[in-house]
Amino acid sequence: MSFAALRGRCQDAYEVARQELAWGLDSWIFAPPTWRNERPNHPDLRGLPIRLPADVKVELWLEDAPDDDCPVLHKTYHTPAGRLTTSVRKTADWPHGDFVPLVDDFQIPRALKPLVTDEADVEGLRHLLIPPTAEEIAIFRGELARAGAFAAAHGVIIAGGWGVGADMAGWLCGLEQLALLAVDRPALVQELLAIIGRWNEARMRVVVEAGVDLYIRRGWYESAQFWSPRLYRRLILPWLQRESALAHAHGALFGYIMTAGLTPMLDLMAESGVDVLLGLDPLQGGPDPLAAARDRLAGRVCLWGGVNAALTVEAGSADDVTTAVGRALETMAGVNGFILSPVDNVTRITRNVWRNVDVFIETWRHAVGLNRF
Repeated sequence: MSFAALRGRCQDAYEVARQELAWGLDSWIFAPPTWRNERPNHPDLRGLPIRLPADVKVELWLEDAPDDDCPVLHKTYHTPAGRLTTSVRKTADWPHGDFVPLVDDFQIPRALKPLVTDEADVEGLRHLLIPPTAEEIAIFRGELARAGAFAAAHGVIIAGGWGVGADMAGWLCGLEQLALLAVDRPALVQELLAIIGRWNEARMRVVVEAGVDLYIRRGWYESAQFWSPRLYRRLILPWLQRESALAHAHGALFGYIMTAGLTPMLDLMAESGVDVLLGLDPLQGGPDPLAAARDRLAGRVCLWGGVNAALTVEAGSADDVTTAVGRALETMAGVNGFILSPVDNVTRITRNVWRNVDVFIETWRHAVGLNRF
């Protein structure tokens, strides 16, 4: 799924793919291939750039907080519909210096005031989320042409995205606040998700019309940890179905990322039109999430994952990795559509991690070589 540790050893996404191919793995190119430091306004949302319209002015300032050991970063967006404001604690591990991105995972637990809290903020948000410009579309098409040439030469797929829905709402509102709003003020959340959905669809059209093999939507914050199946069906599923249909209309497969809290949503996944479910984690979501997903989705949805990255690959022993890979392959034996992968991301760069990566690959090679699975 993601391999941040390997990216640290490589100059760009193409070198990452070459290294994975050299290991005998199935690699891919994600377009546009920008990394986190190239996305200051949206580090956790891959894909096309997010730029503010010219008529939105921004104020940003740092203030000492006498009752707190951390200063506070304040940011105000002046839109034609009024002001949008946010304030975040600049903790010691704040990674953005004296800058506050528009959306970012780090802001959620540090926000003293989220960007969107009521109907007035929703109206202001309409003026922030604008479709890609002609220049941005032209740049993307140029990047996709280079990716296409690489894919044709090396036999890899091209992925695009990320699509976003309730994850974006979680960044804007805070996850706790969003969960409460969905119960107490569902009409507000429905309108917020509609604004995000239309904006996301405009971005998605640029990607799928240009031609990718796989379009991916992130749904880490769309799981049962944050949404009941009833609310998911009402507020999130219609957009997911609409986006999967748009991908299919342009010849692309539609992928969806969900890890923790997946099991209660499996029946909804079967209705969604999703082709590929990324993030199947054996250690999150019930006693045996791999078997549950296999029994309810196998043959209809490609299942991507099988081994936990953080606990098994990064913190586990070589025996832990061997056992986990073997168990994943045993569980998915005979399944038409399973991609073995660590979930979600191998990020650490210790000697233990690199040894476990080698063990992971060798265990898979051995199993395939013996034709056991």
